[in-house]
Amino acid sequence: MKFKCPLIVVKDINVSRNFYENILNQKVKYDFGENVMYEGDFSIQLKSHFAKMITINQNDIISKPNNFELYFEVENIDDFLQTLERTKYEIEFIHELIEHSWGQRVIRFYDPDMHIIEVGESIESVVKRFLNQGLSVEETAKRTQHPIEFVRQCFKNS
Repeated sequence: MKFKCPLIVVKDINVSRNFYENILNQKVKYDFGENVMYEGDFSIQLKSHFAKMITINQNDIISKPNNFELYFEVENIDDFLQTLERTKYEIEFIHELIEHSWGQRVIRFYDPDMHIIEVGESIESVVKRFLNQGLSVEETAKRTQHPIEFVRQCFKNS
């Protein structure tokens, strides 16, 4: 058995597509109308279609369960935050930009259907930021909780 992808249920496929494609820069892999799969291997599916497929009432599909998130990474979180500030969507934030103990900065908010979205800077970006701030390879490896070999590879690629 092989896991294929998460699927989230959305009220309005067009609103959700606009959000995922224009705010989160996701590229469509397959478009089946009521179901859209993105290159990141997650899908959105129209609520009415999903309810029919699993033979339940649409009202039994709850919104904002706060028990699942879609996680995305960006190379420059500050640029992404500017994108969020310029969006036409009223974004409900779960928390502001925070920095975890390993140095990764993340933000969480809800999509138009109240699914949790987390956007964090890639760990490669975190490593490069620490190295640029003057931390040694060893200090960076310890702080980011990543192997020294990984940090050295990031250093080579910068």
